[in-house]
Amino acid sequence: MHRFSRPLALALTFFTGVSGLVYEITWEKALATLLGSHAAATAAVLALFLGGMSLGYWLWGSVTGRLTARPESGGPRIPLLRAYGILEASIGLWALAFPLLFRAVQALSGWLPQTEGGAGFAVDVLLCALLIAPPAVMMGGTIPMLTQALSRSLSDSTRVHALIYATNTAGAFVGALAAGFWIVPALGLVGALRAMALVNLVAGASFVFLSAREAEPLAASDEPAVPAARSLGIASFAAIACLAGFAMMTIQTVLVRLGGLSFGASQFSFSMVVACYVLCIALGSYAVSALGRRIPRALLPVDLWLLFGMLCVLFVWIDTAPYWAHALRALFRDESAAFYPYYLAAFAGVLVAIGPAVVLSGAILPLVFHQLRGEAGELGDVAGRLYSWNTVGSLLGALLGGYALLYLLSLEDVTRVALIAVAAAAALATLRSLPGARSGIASAGGLAAAAALALALPAWSTQRLAAGLFRERTPQAHSFDGPARFFAARRTGVELFYEDDPTASIAVQEYGEKEGRPDRAVVSNGKSDGSTYSDYPTMALAGLLPALFAERATRSFVIGYGLGVTVGELAALPGMQQVKVAEISRGVIRAAPFFDYANLGASKRPTVEIVHADAYRSLIRSRDQFDVIASEPSNPWMLGVEQLFSREFLSIARDRLAPGGVYAQWMHTYEIDEAAVALVLRTYAEVFADVAVWYAGGPDLILLGFRDASRALDLARLQQRASEPAFRAGLERSRIRSFPALLAHELLPLGVLHAAALEGEVQTLLHPRLNFLAARAFFEGKEARIPPTLTARAAEVGRANSLLRRHAARQGGVLPERERGQAAAELCHHRARECVAMLAEWAATVPDSKTRAELLQALRKNPIAAARTPLAALAQLIPLFREGGARDEPASQQDAKSTLELAQRRSEDFVAFYYHAVPFSRDALARFWQRCEEVSGASEACLAGRAQTQRVVGRLATPAG
Repeated sequence: MHRFSRPLALALTFFTGVSGLVYEITWEKALATLLGSHAAATAAVLALFLGGMSLGYWLWGSVTGRLTARPESGGPRIPLLRAYGILEASIGLWALAFPLLFRAVQALSGWLPQTEGGAGFAVDVLLCALLIAPPAVMMGGTIPMLTQALSRSLSDSTRVHALIYATNTAGAFVGALAAGFWIVPALGLVGALRAMALVNLVAGASFVFLSAREAEPLAASDEPAVPAARSLGIASFAAIACLAGFAMMTIQTVLVRLGGLSFGASQFSFSMVVACYVLCIALGSYAVSALGRRIPRALLPVDLWLLFGMLCVLFVWIDTAPYWAHALRALFRDESAAFYPYYLAAFAGVLVAIGPAVVLSGAILPLVFHQLRGEAGELGDVAGRLYSWNTVGSLLGALLGGYALLYLLSLEDVTRVALIAVAAAAALATLRSLPGARSGIASAGGLAAAAALALALPAWSTQRLAAGLFRERTPQAHSFDGPARFFAARRTGVELFYEDDPTASIAVQEYGEKEGRPDRAVVSNGKSDGSTYSDYPTMALAGLLPALFAERATRSFVIGYGLGVTVGELAALPGMQQVKVAEISRGVIRAAPFFDYANLGASKRPTVEIVHADAYRSLIRSRDQFDVIASEPSNPWMLGVEQLFSREFLSIARDRLAPGGVYAQWMHTYEIDEAAVALVLRTYAEVFADVAVWYAGGPDLILLGFRDASRALDLARLQQRASEPAFRAGLERSRIRSFPALLAHELLPLGVLHAAALEGEVQTLLHPRLNFLAARAFFEGKEARIPPTLTARAAEVGRANSLLRRHAARQGGVLPERERGQAAAELCHHRARECVAMLAEWAATVPDSKTRAELLQALRKNPIAAARTPLAALAQLIPLFREGGARDEPASQQDAKSTLELAQRRSEDFVAFYYHAVPFSRDALARFWQRCEEVSGASEACLAGRAQTQRVVGRLATPAG
């Protein structure tokens, strides 16, 4: 082989490693549209991928011998690199065809009889196997075929094999980071597949080119035969590879979960932990290649025993990981520019923490190969069988350690099982590698001692793991004093329940009492997903609002049980015959009784059916129709949640609505940015022809999508239903104590969102952006605003359809003082800017209102309300409700510079404080710009400022006179 051919082949192997990991992530996201995003689906996809790889390792390891053997006819052997190049190109062609194949499988899945249970899931898993098993089998050719093709002697083969494994794994490291941080968000699933297909096609063509320079590889006939006496030894090495695969895949699953508990369960945390893990495996293999021929026989058992010891050290301090992540987070704060430096530092921290152990694990397979290479036949077959058994172990780790065992054991106990598996592999290696009868005694004794140590290791503190410190972006009193002092000084709730299930780590915590009742919260992967006191209004309104608007309320579907408040409020409505709940986490279901005191006994109501299932799959497989569908999942920056915000899922939900039905989607504006909120709103508007946006508790939004909005503006009907005892009681529990207060929760009246015509992309399953945008915004932790809906058409629709304005119109055009006070007080309690807008409109129309003065006084006396409510802007907003407001400004502000600045400030106020229930006068804003032009002689600055304002709020007609 030409002296440049081997380095080029290794470089190509690096890039195929990149593509392989990107394929794995991309296929998992794509197949979630068939299987769902629950733990069983993830485990099934990973098992299919690993199963295909295992079969590929065995198959291509066997094929290499046939390709390199002399044909009986005496003709030339088939060039191995050419065969491998064709294999790589075939992977690329499959990736290009995948979207078409995927659509065909989707259609076939839809055509088959629909069932919601295990049988239907099993059928779809088999369909998914048709999509990813063939390319996974082809990927299994890399290690055995290149080991055979690039090795020139037995003494050289270990180094070459370790280099191939390390280089391919290093590529997977880059692929893990690139897929999560750039490729999938930027290109989408189809774009990512096409880009990686190009990589495989180029690699395939390059290997075919290299085959012209290929030297004759070691053939099976050149290798020593396998002595029959050694077959048992070969089996023991296969067992070592299998045990190591099981243990390290299980450890990876645990580390990914702990990474989510420490850094937040976003796609960035997932990619970072997986990438770090894969890099360390590559480094371990590189270390073996650096040893060359100087590999003592005892190195394998020494490596495995050291691995066991390192993992035990890691086990002891692992529950302090959330503290160290918090200390690092506090250093970088919440600046946008610190995002990548923070994750780079976090990556370095994870590398230091898990690196020593995982590097040792990366050396296992090359060391096993080294011992087998001279006694198990042809090199490619050795590598193929070895990696096949290791991948079988990884498959078992994914199915058992990453899924099934978590139904019985905690993360901590699953880790103990993995430790014992490592010890068993070390004992086997000791027995196989060391001569003499004493090796058996040493192996058995070592295994017994290691198992006892694994079981005796100190338990993890679940309160530390569930602390959710990733949400604390600024230094606390003891942030840098070490974990012991930090946690000792930290005030936390009482932990009533904790469970690690295959999907999430769930805790129930109690924080004393509020209004004479326990205040409890459910915590999922370290993040609170609701409390019985502060979040009750949001959870209740997620069910009550769609039920108020729906034509009837007899059957409901709830996405996510949570604390059961939404479920309980719906089940308490008269006439409600069924409330079906899809809950993805078994831990949440098992924790349900802890919240029955606060949710009207939801889990025990006969009309409530809780299904342990992924909502996407449950809804798509259902053929029932529902009057109300309420979706209140976790935040969209959490991995796996963004699917519920996709156009495809919303379309399915819309189609499952009965005539007159309403779909309610929770969304938030805290710890997120405008781009992510706008993406959600655009997607919602594309699916539902009629949309309204309400708020629940401050930054919590409820998006309402109507199957038929013909009666959505029937205010008399809405008021009559709200006054019914069951609804009135639910609204009281939501702390809404009057009809005007309820109407004040409407932010975007029916039709406004469509009239605003927000421009941009939408969230789709094949091009998911939301998790990426939301996770980046979560890093900063700021509060977003709803995108401006101020165009002339949107403002006109809002003015006409605002329910609060319609309620006022029924009473002569102006709300009575008492009702106006009720609406304003509700706004001021939840929405600071809309509160100031209503107070300004009130001042403009009734300057001497006593009720308004009392409300203002109460706001100013309340330190918390005064701090968050921009009351200083009140006087500035009043002119925007009067057409002559521009001329009411002081004479000192009538020079050219002042009028320009004034017009700019009023334009900013117009956008920032606009509330459709009390809309500003567009003529008033136009007069500010008209005054600017009059005073400055239509200066360029004034004309440009007016044009800029009109780009946001729509055309401003110049008033006459």
